[in-house]
Amino acid sequence: MAQAKKIVLYLLIVFVLYTIITSPARAANLVQIGFEGISAAAQGVGEFMTQLIK
Repeated sequence: MAQAKKIVLYLLIVFVLYTIITSPARAANLVQIGFEGISAAAQGVGEFMTQLIK
């Protein structure tokens, strides 16, 4: 089972590196979208906590 996890992890790393090398603009766009999503989620949690306190 541990070997399978290592293989999947290595394949994922190779895929990410391949994507970054072949189309860096697209990869940067995907990272930006991801960070915007995380930021929106954190803002939502903050607003929720603020409303709980009030």
